[in-house]
Amino acid sequence: MSELQVFDEAGQALSKPTNDVGIITSQMNKLDIMFERWDTVPDLPEDADQETILEAYKDSISKLNDSYGFELVDVAILSPDNPNKDSIRQQFNFEHTHSDFEIRFFVEGSGLFYFHINDKVYVLLCEKGDLISVPSKVSHWFDMGVNPDFKLIRFFPSVEGWVADKTGSDIATRLPDMDAFAA
Repeated sequence: MSELQVFDEAGQALSKPTNDVGIITSQMNKLDIMFERWDTVPDLPEDADQETILEAYKDSISKLNDSYGFELVDVAILSPDNPNKDSIRQQFNFEHTHSDFEIRFFVEGSGLFYFHINDKVYVLLCEKGDLISVPSKVSHWFDMGVNPDFKLIRFFPSVEGWVADKTGSDIATRLPDMDAFAA
C-alpha cells in the first residue's frame, strides 16, 4: 500500500505516515508532483520482459506520450537475485535533480521516492499501480531497498534517458532507507 510521510532535513518525522490515496494525491499535487493510481494489467506473466510490458500498457503509454511528448519509454526490471543490485541501488540513492520532467509507473513491486522541497523531505512509498512524476529541478532520490523487486515503466522527454545532476548534499544518509521505512 502506498504511504507518505514528511520529515525535516535532519530526518525527524514531521507527520504520521498516511496510506490515504486522497491525502497523498492532494499533498503531492500541492508540490506539483503528479500521483495517480492506475489499473494494472491483471494477466501479465510474472516473467514479463520489457517488450511484453510495453505492449500490455501501450494505450496508457500512448496517452502519456500524447500529453507530454516523451521521446524514450523503457522498463526497469530488478529482482533480489540480480548480482548488480547493490551498485544499481547506489546509482539512484543520492540527492539529485534532472533538467527534465519524468514519470514512473510501477507495474510490479515497490520503491521509495524522496522529494526535498522547502526544508522538508516528502517520503513516498510507491507500489504496484502507482504513477508518480518527478518534476524538473526538484531535488530528490530513489531507494529500492537491499532486495529490490520491481518492474517500472520510465518516461523520459529526451533519448538520453536518465541523467542526474548531483546536489552534493548528504541528506539521503539522514533519512530512513526503504527497508527501515517499510518496517
